[in-house]
Amino acid sequence: MGWRIVYIEESDYITSYLDNLQVKRENNKINIPFSDIHSLIIDNYKSVLSVQLINKCAANNINVVICGIDHMPHSFIYPVSGQNLAPKILKQQIAWTKDIKDDLHKQIIQGKIENQIQVLVANEKDQFTIDHLTKFQSEVLLGDKTNREGLSAKMYFRSLFGVDFIRFKDDVINHALNYGYSILRSQISKVLISKGLNTSLGLFHRNPENEFNLSDDVIEVFRPIVDHYVYNNISKSEALTREHRINLIKLTTKKMRYRKENHTFLNVINLYVSNILDYINDKTHELLMPKFKDYDI
Repeated sequence: MGWRIVYIEESDYITSYLDNLQVKRENNKINIPFSDIHSLIIDNYKSVLSVQLINKCAANNINVVICGIDHMPHSFIYPVSGQNLAPKILKQQIAWTKDIKDDLHKQIIQGKIENQIQVLVANEKDQFTIDHLTKFQSEVLLGDKTNREGLSAKMYFRSLFGVDFIRFKDDVINHALNYGYSILRSQISKVLISKGLNTSLGLFHRNPENEFNLSDDVIEVFRPIVDHYVYNNISKSEALTREHRINLIKLTTKKMRYRKENHTFLNVINLYVSNILDYINDKTHELLMPKFKDYDI
């Protein structure tokens, strides 16, 4: 598995050369072994990509993210199939029962709220909101029928970013959150596809126009990591800068403790997805949520 995240902002042409990704800029050339690359993020809408490069990235299971003129991720390129067991796994995925999905929904939302609480504690936010989120976490029902996730999110974001904050408003905080979530979502999608899973078939996200419903289920417990970084480093900025974007990408290159061991963050995603699948197939497995407090902030 590759470990490098390659971010390309200035390049005229990107292609493959032997077993390397080759980046060309005027008279300069840089070669990077495909075997070293986990993700390729192209943030220059004028760059030219070769078909050979795209095929090489697919063959090496490299996560390719293409950004638009606004620097936001607009496209992901993945192999057509993650592995030769994909048809069998798809049948299993379709057969996941409502009971198991509702159970997972409950536990994932509880894990997300716990991490939101830890973000508020780490940033010394008001005890009133922390107490309410703690109460909401204990009240999450199967399938989150009473929408404790929504209630928690509303209080959490206002406590973290201020009472005037509105999610999805056109401002620097939301731009940063969206960028960070998009990068994280692409990394999660890479793992899901590599395991033969269909990302459009979610556990509790069911938008018929969303090709990444399952990715949006898995991402929930990781979102507070992005929130914490944005609050401490971007929330008072006037615009989302190049440095901000690079640092949001770097969030996925750090260390995190999971299963009582230290791992790269990218490996934690892989282990967490495997844990979810083990739990679905055999509920004697404990569902272990990644904890914000175990992330190397």
